[in-house]
Amino acid sequence: MRVKSRRGRPKQNEPHPVDIHVGLRLRERRTELGISQTNLAASLGLTFQQVQKYEQAKNRISASRLYRFGKILGVPVTFFFEGIVSGTSNMIGDYADPLDTPEAAELSAAYRAIPEPLMRRRLKDLASALAAGSNGSSARTYRSEARSASRRSRS
Repeated sequence: MRVKSRRGRPKQNEPHPVDIHVGLRLRERRTELGISQTNLAASLGLTFQQVQKYEQAKNRISASRLYRFGKILGVPVTFFFEGIVSGTSNMIGDYADPLDTPEAAELSAAYRAIPEPLMRRRLKDLASALAAGSNGSSARTYRSEARSASRRSRS
């Protein structure tokens, strides 16, 4: 995210929102495929620290390197730009998509890897129950049931 200085110019040391988005998409695809930063780096002749910096938008990715990332990860270059809002005014700000995290990509990949529809539905139901519990509605019920079961097993 670029931060404007007092004179209205963006600070040069802050990553641009597009660079942040491209880095997040790189990390998302890499984790979805189960490729480590080290393995991805080795396939390009880089160090894992360089891949890490690309994913964190500390370094910009050149067009040729982005092309090579796409080839290795099995996606077109356009994949890295999907989801960007056109118009720079919409891209500047504190936008943080919770689905653009490594954990979300891993969860999505694991979900898709479950072959049985019944098991996928059960996982979705579990996630829904956990989400409902996080707002306080049923979390107390789960905790009290767990304590009761724990007390019963001790006696």
